[in-house]
Amino acid sequence: MQKALNENKSIAETAFEFEMQKHGRTREEIFGEMLRRIQIMREAAHKGVREEITTKSGLVRGNAKKFFSSTQGKTTILGPVLRKAIAYSLAVAEVNSAMGLVVAAPTAGSCGILPGAMLSLHEEIDSGREKLVNGFMTASGIGMVIAHRATFAASVAGCAAEIGASASMAAGAITEFFGGTPRQALHASAISLKSTLGLACDPVGGLVEVPCNKRNAIGVANSFTAAELALNGVESAIPFEEVVDAMYRIGKRLPSELRETGKGGLAATPTGLRIIQVVNSCAP
Repeated sequence: MQKALNENKSIAETAFEFEMQKHGRTREEIFGEMLRRIQIMREAAHKGVREEITTKSGLVRGNAKKFFSSTQGKTTILGPVLRKAIAYSLAVAEVNSAMGLVVAAPTAGSCGILPGAMLSLHEEIDSGREKLVNGFMTASGIGMVIAHRATFAASVAGCAAEIGASASMAAGAITEFFGGTPRQALHASAISLKSTLGLACDPVGGLVEVPCNKRNAIGVANSFTAAELALNGVESAIPFEEVVDAMYRIGKRLPSELRETGKGGLAATPTGLRIIQVVNSCAP
């Protein structure tokens, strides 16, 4: 990130240069590979809003399709971009829960946030491939910092390392998509990640469905809010790298029950325990 700031280059361009040097591939090859992955995300997003996705556990039953269909052509609380972003984030997460093909971005449990953000912008604001790919490259650059300084594993640092990290990556990507500077993008990423510090990972029944899928929708809304703040002059008092370090320290201090074991938080509520019994009774 310091390279982008020092050389006044976008985070996307810095990420391209890093990938070219590390893997010895041309820019065109990297661009094409990113388009391939984006297509997988697009197919998952569109599948999830067209079809009523129901998982074997029954915990997920077509929320993306329900939300997408019921908000079409209506005046709602949310504008069309965020509305679509939420629908797509739910859709991709549901496809993942139903064992469909997704791109871990950066994890399977948080796979809906980045495609939700970037595909909605691509379809509603700017349909150019360059801006779309650059958005994902920006996210990858921010993600590399998180991976280097912390983790993407909720089992290590709670859900801030998954939903929080993905929303942080999306916030930076949205900011550069709208012409924000690298500094603004990092402020957006910091603001986004700060709002998820200490987030428990408490999957009901140990399944990446409840509350994970709906957290993808909340995560994408978080990323748009953080980007809007940063683009309009609001800065994070704590630098991005320090927020990442704090996320890691806080996450590791969470009790094991709140780090993907399914033994605490929502998973340990009376309803959560009843759901576990039902899921287990339906298991083959």
